[in-house]
Order: sequence, then C-alpha cells, then structure tokens
Amino acid sequence: MSDAENSDVVLTERRGRVLLITLNRPDAMNAINRDLAQGLLRAVAELDGDDGLTAGVLTGAGRGFCSGMDLKAFAKGESPDGMDEFIRDGAQKPLIGAIEGFALAGGLELALACDLLVAAKGVKLGIPEANVGLFAAGGGLLRLPSRVGYGKAMEMAITADPITAEEGLEFGLIARLAEKGGAVDVAMELAERVAKNAPLAVAASKQLIRATTGMTEDDFWEHQKSFSRTVFTSNDAKEGPRAFAEKRPPEWTGT
Repeated sequence: MSDAENSDVVLTERRGRVLLITLNRPDAMNAINRDLAQGLLRAVAELDGDDGLTAGVLTGAGRGFCSGMDLKAFAKGESPDGMDEFIRDGAQKPLIGAIEGFALAGGLELALACDLLVAAKGVKLGIPEANVGLFAAGGGLLRLPSRVGYGKAMEMAITADPITAEEGLEFGLIARLAEKGGAVDVAMELAERVAKNAPLAVAASKQLIRATTGMTEDDFWEHQKSFSRTVFTSNDAKEGPRAFAEKRPPEWTGT
C-alpha cells in the first residue's frame, strides 16, 4: 500500500490501468492544506511512476471538488508545499478531473491542472478572488483564456461570478457532462478509453499538446524529437502493429 493510500486526506484506488485519486477533507470542502498537498503529490508520483498505469482521475469527497487554499491553515503559517509546482506542471500522464458540487478559486485552478474535466450538471466553476480583494494567482488567469476564450475568462476574472458546468461545456472547459453524482463514473469511462491506448504514446501526446502554448512551429518540431525517439523505439511501438496484424488486442507494457 502506498503512502497516499495510508493518508486519510488523499485516497488512491487502482482500477485496472487507471488510478482514482480522491481529495478527502469533506468537512473542509477539500481545502488545500499541507497534508492534502503532500498526499496529492505522492498520489501523482505513484501515477507517473507506475508503468502499469496509463491515466488518473482526480475527484473530491463530499459536497464539492475543492474550495481552494485552506485559509485557516494559511493564517497559522502553514504552507501547502509543492502545490505550486503541481498546479503549474500537472502530471506527466493524462489526469481527468471529476467535479461534483463546485470547483472555486484555487479549486478551479487545481482542476485546470488536469487535462480533461468531467463535471456534474449544476456544478459551479469560478475564480471569485476579486470579490475579496485578491486575484487568481494559481494559474487561472493563464489557463482560462485558452479553455473558455478571452471574453468569458475576462468576465469570470473581473466579475468574480461563477459559471455552471453546462456553460463550461458550451465554452469548451468541460469535456463531458454527467448527471449529479455521476462525475466519477463518466470520468472513469473516459480514462478507461484512454487506457486502451499505448501508455508512452498517450503520455507523449499529452505533453506535446500542452507544450504548444507559446511555442513557434519550429520550436514544436524540435521539442517533439525527444518524444519521437522514446515512443517510436519502444516495445509498445512494436506490439501495436504486431497486435493489429494478428487481429488481437495489444498488450501494452509502457516500455
């Protein structure tokens, strides 16, 4: 059992080639304190470090996904060490956020570190920091324009008003909409579809799409070279065509 599995505040459950990660501070609306940050980092390290895992699903226990930083802990001088790096870099492998209830402030910024988002109908998504004299300093102002468009991102930032999951689907922030209580199931279905593909190819595709932001075309082609060497010379690159020719499901090893 991993350290994250031993932690009460972050739970992990392996389901085939998918790792389900659950933020488990429901009484605090899964606010991010030091323990939750460290548990999440361990869980993501488990996902990225296990060749038997292809994708992860991140969700929150209780009424909502995450309400952002634990202000009570912060006021006591406690810092959620490592969260800045995770929110900036995310996981190496695809990570799908499964949102129930709400993802607000740093909670939405945490969700934006995921590659795809599944949300239940009626979920509230927002960066309300301007309403309390702050601004979304955890990547929300960087990522929202590419997810919802400039106009909607600006509106969310300076009005502090949230949008619903339905609006998020319309603007492209949400990949799939679920019935209330069904976000994890829909996210797992999506993750399991991802996990049918070759792990190295999936991880490389994710990293390259993320890298396109701010890159010139020449920079992109140069950046892609190292991924090509790794993926196209891998055992999975040999297994895929072999399985296709033999008309059988491929047996991926992630090597």
